[in-house]
Amino acid sequence: MFEILSEKLNKVFRSLGSRGRLTEKDIDDALRQVRLALLEADVNFKVVKDFVARVRERSIGAEVLQSLTPAQQIIKIVNEELIAILGGGQSHLVPSAHPPSVAMLVGLQGSGKTTTAAKLALHLKHSGQRPLLVAADNRRAAAIEQLVTLGGQLDIPVYNEDPSTASKDICAHALKKAKELAATWVIVDTAGRLHIDEALMEELAQVKKELQPNEVLLVVDAMTGQDAVRAAEEFHSKVNLTGLIMTKMDGDARGGAALSIRWVSGVPIKFIGIGEKVDAFEPFYPDRLASRILGMGDMLTFIEKAEKTLDEKKAKELEKKVKTATFNLEDFLTQIRAIQKMGSLGQLAEMIPGLSQLSGRLSDDTGEKQLKKIEAIVLSMTPEERRNPAILDGSRRRRIAQGSGAKIQDVNQLLNQFRLMQKLMKMGAGGKLPKNLTGIFR
Repeated sequence: MFEILSEKLNKVFRSLGSRGRLTEKDIDDALRQVRLALLEADVNFKVVKDFVARVRERSIGAEVLQSLTPAQQIIKIVNEELIAILGGGQSHLVPSAHPPSVAMLVGLQGSGKTTTAAKLALHLKHSGQRPLLVAADNRRAAAIEQLVTLGGQLDIPVYNEDPSTASKDICAHALKKAKELAATWVIVDTAGRLHIDEALMEELAQVKKELQPNEVLLVVDAMTGQDAVRAAEEFHSKVNLTGLIMTKMDGDARGGAALSIRWVSGVPIKFIGIGEKVDAFEPFYPDRLASRILGMGDMLTFIEKAEKTLDEKKAKELEKKVKTATFNLEDFLTQIRAIQKMGSLGQLAEMIPGLSQLSGRLSDDTGEKQLKKIEAIVLSMTPEERRNPAILDGSRRRRIAQGSGAKIQDVNQLLNQFRLMQKLMKMGAGGKLPKNLTGIFR
């Protein structure tokens, strides 16, 4: 989402870095480019104005102008001010002292509340909680069926009633059911509504009164830009929001809503949706997003994803094979599948310092297709061929290309890349790995 903004900011910083010592005019020129980049990314005008003013005030101080590395000092200031705009520290869900705790999801029609309710329930389940989903959206015909289906797939109970039942009555009955099931969290999916519809907003207020929720979370589509910011302000004035969940943060929009919404509405972002899959959902960390925007990566999130996805026993086996230089194409296939589970290549590249600029090129249309092609080629080999690629002569390669729907050049390219990887691993095992391997990723 922030690819274009990241590129423009990094261009400004490279320009500053090439100047050595900076003057006040250099800083003003750079901040003019930063201001334009933020406005083009659809960041709220008042937010941009305040942000640039604060960065300028700190940047023209003696600590920066007299520094030997002023550009790095300014990047540090920009990073800190971005974190401040995004809310400072992480905002957690606040549980009830007497379970079950209740999270009520609200939002505009089509913002993705039902799917987000299931994602939040799965996140809580993985955190050791016992969630109960409540289908209180009795206005959209398919909403109840959708939530029941998602709950079944995730093995999470869903409370639902006939759509003719009033929402507040469904919620009252659901709370009783939650106590029977000893649920620790109740996640309520309410009907989508326009924030200008007074009757529907009044109904929402009644549901809130019945539930007495610990959390009232607004689900907003990050791709709607400043409309998301206006919706947050309106809903907050009507039902007193405690947090925001931003969906479609993996989209190709300009991303200004994410940078504006916390500052303008005063409501913290608690979670973000980063894809369509039910596990494409994560807590929101202002410092990590700021780091991604500035192209500095996000290794903490990358490590967390890897720990959740990769089997510890298999990881140790792989490490042993690498050290003994016995890594083969079966191991290669295992790693490809592990990467696919962790998320898209573009998202993963954003998290790795030095590779963030590649994220745009590793889109679903390029990187993901390439992974699938590699998987098809390897699966077209016999077990013996995967374990011993040296036996792959011309006739075997032609058979593999035909079986995988690839060209023989693709098979040759894969084998050449695999041999290079093996060579690097042998060098690494002997402590001779070259210090700079960035050319491999170009």
